[in-house]
Amino acid sequence: MRSWAFSVEVAETVMPDPVDLKDKLAQVTSLWDPKVIAALNDYHFKIARIEGAFVWHSHPDTDEAFMVIDGKLRIELRDGAVELVPGQLYVVPRGVEHRPVAEEPCGILMVEPAGTVNTGDAGGERTRSGDEWI
Repeated sequence: MRSWAFSVEVAETVMPDPVDLKDKLAQVTSLWDPKVIAALNDYHFKIARIEGAFVWHSHPDTDEAFMVIDGKLRIELRDGAVELVPGQLYVVPRGVEHRPVAEEPCGILMVEPAGTVNTGDAGGERTRSGDEWI
């Protein structure tokens, strides 16, 4: 009879408390600079404060989810736009060129694979690594 030894790896970081989105968002002071607030497998939950128009870009290898925490967000697509208000979620499919726009200050939550660059394939001066935790 064969004997099997099993080991269970415990996550390196155990989330001690629930994440309060509005509390975390209050800690973000700069615009267009996403901060990681939680991880799920290989995905990061990121929050950001935004205002104005971002760069046109796409993410060739991944979808990108946006949820509005406060304010209003318009996600412009080359063939139209999607308007979001607090509590609404929209997923931009991989490879679809888009540009987030907020006419007034807006707080958002994004869900995307760890290491995803905020400017996607566009690059430029607004590029952030997207892996800074708060």
